[in-house]
Amino acid sequence: MWQGRFMKLAIYGSGGFGRELVQAAREAVGPSGQVVFVSDDADQVGQTVCGLPVVGADQLDCPAVIAVGDPAVRRSIADRVTAAELSAPTHRRGPDVVVGEGAVFCDFTVVTASATIGRHFQCNIYSYVAHDCVIGDFVTFAPKVCCNGNVHIEDDVYVGTGAILRQGTAGKPLRIGKGAVIGMGAVVTKDVPPGATVIGNPAKPMEPRG
Repeated sequence: MWQGRFMKLAIYGSGGFGRELVQAAREAVGPSGQVVFVSDDADQVGQTVCGLPVVGADQLDCPAVIAVGDPAVRRSIADRVTAAELSAPTHRRGPDVVVGEGAVFCDFTVVTASATIGRHFQCNIYSYVAHDCVIGDFVTFAPKVCCNGNVHIEDDVYVGTGAILRQGTAGKPLRIGKGAVIGMGAVVTKDVPPGATVIGNPAKPMEPRG
């Protein structure tokens, strides 16, 4: 994994989240470095997005951050790239924090202390991870997620904008199961089973339609 200052950095995916990472990527490479987009869409290759060239995966010759939300797609891409960690200048990180490869921390994000975070975590603007949390691989936090202390989140979880995860305890952490989806604005007060989608305050499983 690469982190810190780069000579060249790729953003894999030129959608909305990828475009949001452009400024942080430019700051990571500095005035003499280069940032490119990478796309698997042949129609995009050779174009420019936000003033940056778009190259194909076969042209990738530098570390990359993956700006793709879908965990399964992110996993398939991760197997093909040299992962880079990208942290915006306003990101803050406290003591005893361990972060896996490929993490992205947008502006005004915080990991307070004594947290363990897995591979290819996406932490969008104004989200935080508090003390003693354990977060798995390919987890996504949308903007303004409040993840309080002693929360354990398994792989491939999506946490929507403005969601609040109540604080657990050392003996009984709040647990979010693998592949769960936490709806926007949800207030999670109880454990969430693997694969469940929960919404509301307090958060409850979403009723199937029809």
